[in-house]
Amino acid sequence: MPRIVCICLSHWPVTRLRRAGLAPEGGPMAVAAEGPGGLRLVALDPEALALGLRPGEPLGRVRARIGVPLRVHPADPAADRDSLLRLCRWAGGYAPLVAPFGPAEATDGLYIDVAGASHLRGGEAKLVDDLAARLARGNIPARIALADTPGGAFALARHGGADRIVVPPGGAAEALRGLPVEALRLDPGAVAGLKRLGLRGIGALDALPRGPLARRFGEALLLRLDQALARRPEPLAPLTEAADHAAARGFLDPIGRQSDIVRTARDLMADLAPRLERDGLGACALRLALHRVDGAVRTLDLGLSRPERCPERVAALVSLRLDRLGSGLDAGFGFETVALAVTVTGAMPARQTDLGANSGGDGVGGDGVGFLADALAQRLGRALLRLEPRASHLPERGERGVLWVAGEGPGSSADQGIGRLRARLPPPSEGEGGPRRGSGEGSDVSGCSVTLMKAGAPSCTVAPLSPPAAQGTLPRRGGREMRGSDSSLASPWPDHLPPRPLVLFPRGEAACDVLSTVPEGPPRRFRWRAQIHRVAHVEGPERIAAEWWREPGEPRDYYRVECEAGHRLWLYRDGPHAPDRPAAWYVHGLFA
Repeated sequence: MPRIVCICLSHWPVTRLRRAGLAPEGGPMAVAAEGPGGLRLVALDPEALALGLRPGEPLGRVRARIGVPLRVHPADPAADRDSLLRLCRWAGGYAPLVAPFGPAEATDGLYIDVAGASHLRGGEAKLVDDLAARLARGNIPARIALADTPGGAFALARHGGADRIVVPPGGAAEALRGLPVEALRLDPGAVAGLKRLGLRGIGALDALPRGPLARRFGEALLLRLDQALARRPEPLAPLTEAADHAAARGFLDPIGRQSDIVRTARDLMADLAPRLERDGLGACALRLALHRVDGAVRTLDLGLSRPERCPERVAALVSLRLDRLGSGLDAGFGFETVALAVTVTGAMPARQTDLGANSGGDGVGGDGVGFLADALAQRLGRALLRLEPRASHLPERGERGVLWVAGEGPGSSADQGIGRLRARLPPPSEGEGGPRRGSGEGSDVSGCSVTLMKAGAPSCTVAPLSPPAAQGTLPRRGGREMRGSDSSLASPWPDHLPPRPLVLFPRGEAACDVLSTVPEGPPRRFRWRAQIHRVAHVEGPERIAAEWWREPGEPRDYYRVECEAGHRLWLYRDGPHAPDRPAAWYVHGLFA
């Protein structure tokens, strides 16, 4: 016989906002959504309920009726659902079968089938007490009931007289007799019809002949009544269906060492690989579940950049993930079961490789960039970004950070050159930064773990305005102009484009006390980062005009300079020099 725990969450949208730090504690608060006639209340905290407010009321009428400030937040059903699913996964530590509420419940909550699992917590009453205490510590208001059926448990949790109710097996009919008919999860129209006939309680409804009730209110009324009273079964829809490709291994002697977990994960992937190969699929995401002997479950989600079936590569990623967890894994008295499930699959057809080529079976060959991206993601715990070219003349707007996906854009397996790391320096303080117009959308890639870009990809298309200045030219290496990066590490820079620096700052850093031979000429000396730099060689100018279709601005004249100390910098003058306003200079990048 099933034993169902129902957790009915009170004002869950409000709870989610406060737990996420998006709403302050205390004070009446409501969540509103668009409805008939404008905004309507969908969730209220206890203080707002104490003012006489009820869900469904128009927001305009509420503001005119109450005399205290009411904080109103917009509803976000998707975020509420995602947070509820995370809570369901947490509740899986009590029993494996967990199901969130459906549309019939018209509220937020979840069911747990604890049949055969309550003895691990010392019995049903102690299980409910432990569950209520842990939710209270997490500041999650909830009403909990345990009964034989989901319908009975929901009716007691939502309309019972206490926050914790445990009904003994077979006692659902007696416990539900005094509850109102709306506890049966009926349509509001059916509830209103029953009340017009004077049928307000479940006991009075159950005492009537079934034939007239079915003719007047339909079969749905009798179905809900029988489900609540345990006369008809009501199977739960689990949180996740069984994975098509999954494997598990149990141990008589629990394991706890990282090496044992990694070895088990490799063996489980070796069991799954033939099945994936038979279906022409590869794993794009995996979930490793570690079941402790005390019933707690620790899950690790692994994402891969491209479909994969290699056991060694999966084992290497698991090892990196466990390294990052360290003592946070908390094996306790050991793991008695390790399960590996493929949660996302992708097409992976058979490929013909060259004779003697390394196909990646050792977990290292094959797509080296893809393996590097996966390893960094597991080690750092952040999504990887790459630089994507944009249609913009300004260098800092010529690229933007996008999520790195194997096989798409620069950094994929088709691009073997990895160079040119975008500078990730803190923004300069006020008075030292370049003009703000150059720090538009896509110019700031801070917050990503790694930013990769093919070294030969141009960031803008410009042409020099004049031949090199007479002051001197930059030295050449091997008869060719130094491009700012070693050609052995990256594809060659196109000869018809001006060279670009190896490191590009998110925005220019101010160069002060600039001395030049003529006002419009190249710099001879300047101060940058609290040091005086004397120019030994210079090339330029290269003019890059402002993007007038975005916002007005002055053109920039860029110079490639080499200082006497050996620094190779990319400077620009922001606009022409005027007697009443000297032109500002900025350092925008570094050459090798």
